[in-house]
Amino acid sequence: MKHLGYLVILFLLAANTCITGLLLLSAYSPCLTPAEHPVLSCLGLAFPIFALLNGGFLFLWLCIRRYRPALLPLLGFLACLPQLRTYLPLNLHTGTLPEGSCKVLSYNIMGFADATKREGKSPILEYLKASDADVLCLQEYRTSGSGKNVSQKDVDRALADYPYHHIGHVGKSRANQVACYSKWPILSARELVTPSAYNGIMMYELKWGSDTLMLFNVHLESNKLTSSDKAVYENMLTDPEKETVKSGLRLLVRKLAEATALRAPQADTLAKRIAACPHRYIVVCGDFNDTPISYTHHTIARKLNDAFTDSGCGLGTSYNRNKFYFRIDNILASENLATYNCTVDRSIRASDHYPIWCHMAKKQ
Repeated sequence: MKHLGYLVILFLLAANTCITGLLLLSAYSPCLTPAEHPVLSCLGLAFPIFALLNGGFLFLWLCIRRYRPALLPLLGFLACLPQLRTYLPLNLHTGTLPEGSCKVLSYNIMGFADATKREGKSPILEYLKASDADVLCLQEYRTSGSGKNVSQKDVDRALADYPYHHIGHVGKSRANQVACYSKWPILSARELVTPSAYNGIMMYELKWGSDTLMLFNVHLESNKLTSSDKAVYENMLTDPEKETVKSGLRLLVRKLAEATALRAPQADTLAKRIAACPHRYIVVCGDFNDTPISYTHHTIARKLNDAFTDSGCGLGTSYNRNKFYFRIDNILASENLATYNCTVDRSIRASDHYPIWCHMAKKQ
């Protein structure tokens, strides 16, 4: 029996070593170039799974009073503390904001598709009107003048408190639009050209008091999962049979790897533009279509701080359909900006994304 006990301990230790190794590989997978390692660069998607399993082993070792093996999962967590904090920040919100602070809100509104007017009003427009944000960055912006759909006149009327706005086409197809509505003057607006047919980036110079804010409104390459692909994913979660999971994983990993490889040059282009920006204050916000542990996020945030990491709390899941529980919408700010109370607002579900907002102020 004693030898059997040792064998069980050795088996658990080997399993724990494997899980801790996968945890570290997923945590540092953003350092891999997607063009060279498309599949491995997607490992960040599994980071929370490996973190939970590693935590389970730590709990197990402590329960059976095997303290030396418990050092393995503990060291694994210590080695990826920055990634844990990025994925699951635990910050308290403050009720006191500094004088001169502003509010920035980003929202993928899905073309107002699920926001048809009810009793003459659009839920999304009512939300934006009541948000009291100084700057609104909207992705998948599309209006229509027919029937109950939201028209541009509806938007202009609802957002009359924003005297400055710009609506721009992005992507080679010119079929997608992003919009910026601002209470501050928009000094310039132009597209940052990236290799994408449908997605893209707009950059604006906004007059912020006596300073200029460089603002990037981002909608990066989507994962291009069809309705049937999403159904496969949901079936994997609800009916995890071996063959279903095996075939489903193969399909999803291939598609996600392809999308990751397409997003990488877009992230590279944006990172280079940020590095060359002549302005002191920089904000990047929008739909990255990638998780906080990804090449996309890692590359864009190289010289910026993640507002949700610094002032948010929890997972911050911003996509609300098909059981894809990830934070793919972000607000990033230059290091000379302090951010407060960053929130993924779950109070409205009219789009397939939740809006994300935060307060920010210039550091003294």
